Amino acid sequence: MSSLYRFDPSQYQSVLMSLFQELEQWSDSSANKLSSLIRSHAKPEGGLFSKNQLIIAYRSLAGKSGLKPFSQKTLSFLRMKPVRTASGVAPVTVLTKPFPCPGRCIFCPSDVRMPKSYLSDEPGAQRAERNWFDPYLQTYQRLESLYTNGHSVDKVELIILGGTWSCYPESYQIWFIKECFRVLNEFGNKDGRQKIIKTYLKKYRQLKKAKLPALSDDPKANKLTLASQSMSGLDKNRSYNQAIETIYQFPEKTVGLDKIQTAGWAELVKEQKTNEKSVSRCVGLVIETRPDQITKKEAIRIRRLGCTKVQIGFQSLNDDVLLKNQRGHDVGQIRKAIKLLRQAGFKLHAHWMANLYGSSVKKDQQDFALMFSDPDFRPDELKIYPCSLIATAQLMQYFNDGRWRPYTKAELLDVLSFCFLATPEYCRITRVIRDIPSTDIVEGNKTTNFRQLVELALEKSGQSSQDIRAREIQGRHFDLEQIKYRQTQYQTSIGREVFMQAVVNIKSKSGAQVEKLLGFLRLSLPKQKSFIEELGKSAIIREVHVYGRVIPIGTKGNAKAQHVGIGKELIQQAIKLARLAGYTKLAVISAVGTRGYYWKLGFVDGELYQYLSLD
Repeated sequence: MSSLYRFDPSQYQSVLMSLFQELEQWSDSSANKLSSLIRSHAKPEGGLFSKNQLIIAYRSLAGKSGLKPFSQKTLSFLRMKPVRTASGVAPVTVLTKPFPCPGRCIFCPSDVRMPKSYLSDEPGAQRAERNWFDPYLQTYQRLESLYTNGHSVDKVELIILGGTWSCYPESYQIWFIKECFRVLNEFGNKDGRQKIIKTYLKKYRQLKKAKLPALSDDPKANKLTLASQSMSGLDKNRSYNQAIETIYQFPEKTVGLDKIQTAGWAELVKEQKTNEKSVSRCVGLVIETRPDQITKKEAIRIRRLGCTKVQIGFQSLNDDVLLKNQRGHDVGQIRKAIKLLRQAGFKLHAHWMANLYGSSVKKDQQDFALMFSDPDFRPDELKIYPCSLIATAQLMQYFNDGRWRPYTKAELLDVLSFCFLATPEYCRITRVIRDIPSTDIVEGNKTTNFRQLVELALEKSGQSSQDIRAREIQGRHFDLEQIKYRQTQYQTSIGREVFMQAVVNIKSKSGAQVEKLLGFLRLSLPKQKSFIEELGKSAIIREVHVYGRVIPIGTKGNAKAQHVGIGKELIQQAIKLARLAGYTKLAVISAVGTRGYYWKLGFVDGELYQYLSLD
């Protein structure tokens, strides 16, 4: 366990009790107010308590020796980075190991220390490298960080990034997800990290002895080890895949590391069944892949893994732009992939890039407008990534000879402002700029808070985005009696989609009434039978999400969005609507950790989905 867990509150119980008793009386907080309280309750030997230590101590001492029972409100005054769980779940992002990629995209970085398209200086990538890209170690560290920062980890969304998921060996994929589930099932009760670390250290020594590339959990050491292997976008004679085979695949096979990173379906199912009633439950599982990798067989397989959402790289909806950037697929394959994923009930998280080679401000705006005007696309979530010039990308050649240039700040603001206004209320703009360190960007935008710049520009013109993220209630209080339910309907490639919302009006900082989103449900009403036999011609609940601070399972919401019956009401409305539309069965693409919730509502388990009879 971390040294933070070895902190013993009992050594300082008197001063800590005094601090917490004062904290319990607070109705609100500020950074200055908390700092003053901490300074006035210093450690007897000198020095101040860290926030992490106070959080650990409060969880340990609440309800004892005169302190009131544990309170989320009191904990919230100590919580660090509250935005981390403000959307209702605790996101845990992990990266797969470097592996050959089928893509040849000219804009994609080729960092040989990372899975394709990722950079070793990105925060999440550094965390992965420090943990040998091991899923158990990464997941445990992330949960530990959230927990010691005062967040609940009862409801976790697992986000698996790194390269093209569909191209990794199936046994590796099963092992990777199984290990993530194992952490959720063991966190707080068992810590299996030391055994895993010993295994990697043993393999590391074997590689060193065999004089093969031996990468450790030290990013600085790895950078030196691979200095001669680093790639340049100007190099036309060496590929990323060739480098990965030399640096990772051959050494792994030589010492048998690849044999350790495998598992079978039965092992995964065992951990999934345990997670149904675990303290930390998986309420969503996300993988990322390419449109040309999605087939009927692949859609069924990733659903079997427990996946509920797919991040998929559109990049562009212009065949000429896709071809010029050597993307390796066309728009027709995007249409086909989205249709298959919709038929399987997945939530769709698209990646779209502005400023690609062959595009322009006007073309980008037309391209983005097509994403929501054409029923074949219309994603549920969206990452907008303006193209950045990275030294290891082939795009360097195009920049040097003048074929491509980055947008100016004004051009980029123009494109992104258009995107924000063109995004409908059923879609969430999850991210606008990739978290690429400015030192890695050769030329172009280095402003990381561009979303804020866009929002300010729109505000000045009297406009605002209506996407989900802009309307989330987050931690604000509201009047339960003022909740309203409304629907937005739109056509997709497989039928009709109903976006059902729970909203409430609250006062903004300016005093004006603004509508905030408390929760929503995505209901798919397909016209034809799905290629997945057990779905047949069911109506499908693709997502139920209630916003607000993560509240532990089984507790009441206290006038915040979670656990006040919003999700249940949305489901009841979906049942009525599906029955009215003539469907005899309602399916839900539930996550492993949400199965219990649907059992209570009368749903029963199928092979890959849960169902409710509407007869």
